[in-house]
Amino acid sequence: MKNIVLVVLMLVSSLSFAQVDAKVEKKGDLTMVTYYHDNGNVEQEGTFNAKGELHGVWTSYDLKGNKVAVGNYNNGQKSGKWFFWVDDTLKEVDYKDSKIASVQEWKQSTDVAIRN
Repeated sequence: MKNIVLVVLMLVSSLSFAQVDAKVEKKGDLTMVTYYHDNGNVEQEGTFNAKGELHGVWTSYDLKGNKVAVGNYNNGQKSGKWFFWVDDTLKEVDYKDSKIASVQEWKQSTDVAIRN
């Protein structure tokens, strides 16, 4: 649980600071933004609504370009399933009204059924 909180705090705090390396594209009422690490790799990408609130899917990556978090915002509120990759663990966090409703964790050794 500590790791989830840490990842979420890193995601939110990095959005709070001005980013020099960013690509911004306006599409209707949405503003699509991509932030970059100093090494040129994508750090985060997602959209803001017309009010400037986080809206839609946001994805975060580490310095090497590995996905570390993906989740959905609905008018500034966390919603639905979020996924966090920490070492060999995948954590699925379900949000309701921007609050954690449930957490599921899978280790690399966990068997997963795959439907073809």
